[in-house]
Amino acid sequence: MKNTTGNKVKVGIFVTVSLALFTVAIYLIGQRQQLFSDAFHISAVFKDIGGLQGGNNVRFSGINVGIVEDIEQITDSTVRINMRIGKATQKFIKKNARATIGSDGLMGNKIVVISPGTADNRVVADNDQLNAFQAVSMDEIMAKIKVTADNAAVITGGLASIVGNISEGRGTIGKLFMDTVFAKNIDNSLINIKQGTKGFKQNMDAAGNSFLLRGFFKKKNKEKEQKNKDK
Repeated sequence: MKNTTGNKVKVGIFVTVSLALFTVAIYLIGQRQQLFSDAFHISAVFKDIGGLQGGNNVRFSGINVGIVEDIEQITDSTVRINMRIGKATQKFIKKNARATIGSDGLMGNKIVVISPGTADNRVVADNDQLNAFQAVSMDEIMAKIKVTADNAAVITGGLASIVGNISEGRGTIGKLFMDTVFAKNIDNSLINIKQGTKGFKQNMDAAGNSFLLRGFFKKKNKEKEQKNKDK
């Protein structure tokens, strides 16, 4: 008899605790889903919702203010998202506010992000439709990164080929860096040019000291000095 009474007490305690936990869970879920507070409804139409699901959060100014109530396929290329937003937030959302689909963290669930709009605009009304801004999806970003990586690989391969040709002495640049005979010829050419320039200068100096051309050079120098004075 005592064992039976003890079992009933244990069962009663277990049932009571379970009901209490269930009630708390329902309350917390209801609070999160805005089920026990005044709310209004707004919507937005997107071409691609990127995996957004009903029940996902709606965020405004970094705060969760509502949920995605349901998702409706309008045409073959457009989808309407119906949102339930807490009434307390309505006064901050303007008619020209925009809805964007984002992510809760880098790899988190999809969410709807609402921008407030301009302060001088009217407050959004119940059942209004917000303007939708289609953000760049992660798939598009990854595709662009892949194209960039492929281009970088092609450029790297080309540079490696050029460096290989230079190191092996192929081509004009390769000969310039690796062929000692070619490099020596260039050095000799530069020396000849330098010597020729020096000889030309010596000839000009000799001509300036010549009795026959001294007057000509003096005249040129005077004209040059006169131009400098005029400046």
